[in-house]
Amino acid sequence: MNRVLSPVSCKVNNVFIHVTDLKKAAEWYSRLLGLPTPEHVESPVYNLPVTGETGLTLDDHAFDPDFIFSPSKHPLFNFLVTDVDEAYEFMKENDITIVRETERIGDVAFFNFTDEDGNVLMICNC
Repeated sequence: MNRVLSPVSCKVNNVFIHVTDLKKAAEWYSRLLGLPTPEHVESPVYNLPVTGETGLTLDDHAFDPDFIFSPSKHPLFNFLVTDVDEAYEFMKENDITIVRETERIGDVAFFNFTDEDGNVLMICNC
């Protein structure tokens, strides 16, 4: 495959999740990911301390008066897990809404859930 020169890197740098209550969302995502409860959460964004190269930012659009919140009804991205069934049970035990039951396609397994704002996210083993 021939590469075309482009000023745009072939790399996802950061993912933004739009939320309605930044502090509440920061606490929810921190619990989900097993992170410490955040001490300093200030509008308009909170950067979750995730591992890897791609960042994860919660954004409440506090300084954008024209922004109209609309939760994503399709998965924004997936969180990687080694055991989909264990992750599914964790979600159920923590009253997290599952919106698509576990599907298995060969070695790939995934399911979808929502955050407290109704954004759809995915759990996947690859």
